[in-house]
Amino acid sequence: MSTVTTTYKVTGMTCGHCEGAVTEEVSGIDGVTGVEAAASTGLVTVTSTRELDDEAVRAAVDEAGYELAGRA
Repeated sequence: MSTVTTTYKVTGMTCGHCEGAVTEEVSGIDGVTGVEAAASTGLVTVTSTRELDDEAVRAAVDEAGYELAGRA
């Protein structure tokens, strides 16, 4: 099975709680197998089984209370 890794820039993350909130929401997207959020850089690296719909990622980040700036 091939995996796709995509890195996104998220604004508003400042701490471990922020990272956890974003990770939890993005992990709920169908096909996502791993999420690594870093508040220090604002980068969220997502591993998935296929190319993700950026709008689905945006909705998940919004749900967590942060803003998706786009792909990094």
